Amino acid sequence: MKKVLFLALAAASFSFASCDSKKEDAQEQAAENVEASGEAKADAMEDKADAVRDSADAKADAMENAADSADAK
Repeated sequence: MKKVLFLALAAASFSFASCDSKKEDAQEQAAENVEASGEAKADAMEDKADAVRDSADAKADAMENAADSADAK
């Protein structure tokens, strides 16, 4: 009987210990929002970097093609 009572008490204490307060939940949500915002900004910066890289590649290819055309004449 003592084991059953002890196990029930232990289970109850773990369930209360795992509960978060509203303040803690709000702080965690705010941290997640900051992280999501940072990720969105990083993604936007990566997209811009890709666009700049693609533009530079296209310009270099056009210059090389123009040079090849000049040599062919």
